[in-house]
Amino acid sequence: MKGKIFGGILLLTGSCVGAGMLGLPILTGMAGFFPTLVMFFLAWFFMTTTALLLVEVNCWFKRPVNLLSMVEHSLGKYGRAIAWALYLFLFYALLVAYMVLSGNHFASLFQNSIPSWVGTFFFVAGFGWLIYLGTRPVDLVNRLLMFGKIAAFLGLVFLGFQYVQTSNLVYSEPSMVFIALPILIISFGFHNMIPTLSAYLDGDVKRIKKAIIGGSLLTLAIYLVWEVVAIGILPTKMIFSAFRQDIDAAGAIQDFLHRPVVGSFSSALAFFAILTSFLAQSLGLSHFWRDGLSKLKKSPNAKLENFWYCGLTLLPPLGFAILYSNIFFAAINFAGGICAVILFGLFPALMVWKGRARANATYKVWGGRPLLIFIALFSCFILFYQLSQMVGLNFFPSP
Repeated sequence: MKGKIFGGILLLTGSCVGAGMLGLPILTGMAGFFPTLVMFFLAWFFMTTTALLLVEVNCWFKRPVNLLSMVEHSLGKYGRAIAWALYLFLFYALLVAYMVLSGNHFASLFQNSIPSWVGTFFFVAGFGWLIYLGTRPVDLVNRLLMFGKIAAFLGLVFLGFQYVQTSNLVYSEPSMVFIALPILIISFGFHNMIPTLSAYLDGDVKRIKKAIIGGSLLTLAIYLVWEVVAIGILPTKMIFSAFRQDIDAAGAIQDFLHRPVVGSFSSALAFFAILTSFLAQSLGLSHFWRDGLSKLKKSPNAKLENFWYCGLTLLPPLGFAILYSNIFFAAINFAGGICAVILFGLFPALMVWKGRARANATYKVWGGRPLLIFIALFSCFILFYQLSQMVGLNFFPSP
């Protein structure tokens, strides 16, 4: 039993810790390490609570269901349609972010002598064929990549600590803390894994809760260690410059230190983090399209059908990433501040509010309606913040 709980913890942590973490120190570093600690714990509490709300909703069903089915049960067909569209935008926004990031790192390998969009194209062409091959090949490759990601992260942390400057960590600009909220939301976004986790743990609510709390805490710990190293190494001016140039933390560390060994580990971490996230999101979107179009007449040629699903998955974000090659932070903030906060924040609160009274479930998240009101209001605040940033309204400080 304990082994399965530990497996569930790793499942959730693995789904969170990916390419998004490369942007965290840049967006949080503009406010400073200590001010954003509050945001980290707030985002952790918010996303862990909404995950537990989804567990409560999941307990209303006697059969395995996905998030779209939960939404339809509680919020009707229109709610399902909105959730479907948000999922699609979420997948595409994340893929655009990962593709842009891959191009940036590919170009840096050649001293920026080639355009970043060339790197993006070759990255997608080089690894996109795995999506065509299906789940099993992606799973096998992903396991190997996970070992590489762990080794690169540990190596970078171990080597990087000697370059950490206390003066960088004590910098503080609290007015900038809200900038990091959207990426923090998506960084704890394991909610789509809850049906899988529930099936893996045989629907045992106590074990599911332990796995969710343990997985989110392990994710938080990894992020905070990464924050100490990255923000401790990078001067504040470098962080602001990296944001303006759309450079992630691994790339900024490599540019700033000019240490070959540290640079190698930075590049390796970026490669493994981007590729694991790219494969996971691409495969998920491919399955999403397959499920969404399942009512249409199937092609008698399975290979041709797979080809079309791969095209639907990869070509739209590839085109966007090539045309707009400096939107990593914009794409990741859109994914977190719009799509994820509605799907994984507002919707769980609305579903529980509407369905708790009639569901007669054995498991209920503590806090009652005051907690649901807090979750809904906080979700709306993040949504309002992100929309105001996108349309250029100066309600909040911006870099």
